[in-house]
Amino acid sequence: MKNMTKILLLAMLVASCNTTTNKNNSINDKTDTPEQKDTVINDTTPKVTGIGGIFFRSSNPQETAEWYGKNLGLVIDNNGSPFEFRNANRPEEINYLRWSLFEAKTEYFSPSEKEFMINYRVQNIEGLVKKLRINGVTIVDDIEEFEYGKFVHIMDTEGNKIELWEPIDSFFTQMGGTTTK
Repeated sequence: MKNMTKILLLAMLVASCNTTTNKNNSINDKTDTPEQKDTVINDTTPKVTGIGGIFFRSSNPQETAEWYGKNLGLVIDNNGSPFEFRNANRPEEINYLRWSLFEAKTEYFSPSEKEFMINYRVQNIEGLVKKLRINGVTIVDDIEEFEYGKFVHIMDTEGNKIELWEPIDSFFTQMGGTTTK
């Protein structure tokens, strides 16, 4: 009987190595099915998918950017530093994030008076703006479209201006150039 109990415990341990428990305490296989992967890749839910940029004010943007390049190894260009990373759902796809310094007196952050602004990567920007309007979020401007994506600005409850960006990363890949990795 002791051997049978050990065998059962060992079998349960081995079986649990590739399983996970969901909210309903039922066990699911961790291996993604093609349908699950397809659902993630083709997901068009209006939402944030990551950080697209970090922008902050500086009394001397050029000198500060040079300091970051020299001391922290950032690749610096005329607009700050472009960061390159891989899309988690499509590893063959290169995505980008922009780190930028702005003059201390820039109006780009207005109406916010904060020293920084975060750019969030989003999918389905039109659907997201519709959802935000329904939720009473302040939309600062209209969606603008450029060859590298669509943008809109909103305000959070603390008075922070937020930039939403639906990127076209292939534009930057085709453009080439050195990036921070």
